[in-house]
Amino acid sequence: MKVLIVEDDSSIATNLYDYLEAGGYEVGVAPNGKAGLQMALAEPWDAILLDLSLPGMDGLTLCRTLRETEHKDTPVLMLTARDSLDDKLQGFVHGADDYLVKPFSLKEVGARLGAMIKRYRGGVASMDFRFADVRLDLSTMTVERAGRPIKLSPKCFHLLRILMRPPYRTFSRAELESEIWGEELPDSDTLRTHVYTLRRALHNPGEPDIIGTLHGVGYRLVENSDDAK
Repeated sequence: MKVLIVEDDSSIATNLYDYLEAGGYEVGVAPNGKAGLQMALAEPWDAILLDLSLPGMDGLTLCRTLRETEHKDTPVLMLTARDSLDDKLQGFVHGADDYLVKPFSLKEVGARLGAMIKRYRGGVASMDFRFADVRLDLSTMTVERAGRPIKLSPKCFHLLRILMRPPYRTFSRAELESEIWGEELPDSDTLRTHVYTLRRALHNPGEPDIIGTLHGVGYRLVENSDDAK
């Protein structure tokens, strides 16, 4: 899923980018309103996170242009420091789908974003991924195994999210490295280390290993722990 962040505060934009990318989103960033409008029209997005106070073109104008001039119905979550009822109503009048006041929780952004996208797609886009007794909830960025919360680093979360994409196929080392690290490819042992860390986080003694290694090929999810290595 693709999310566009239109935010002129670089620290906020970076925090949002890192959090959403770790959750498996493909993320774009625009530093001002004019660039945001150009990017919003250049390709399809599943949602837009839009700051209200932007240089060049403010968020209300950008949102109204998308709705009334360009006839785009991409979901918009408006982010702003203005918290009065009138300000919120103005956001909705100009076409926003939801509204968050700064400072906000990244987890709440993720939850609202996931719910907004799901509504937009008519409930087709699932934020909930399951394999065996493991559950990954993209809207809250949480992982559980047999109801037990699992704490993962952003990279391990992203790795598990990729492996849990249906159908549960084998991913080559090159595919995983490219998706997780992009063009800045890690050294040869980094992916192996993250797989090992993910395995340890997911397993208590006696539980089957759901991450299978196909030597010389890559990794996949397996139902039977005998297939894990």
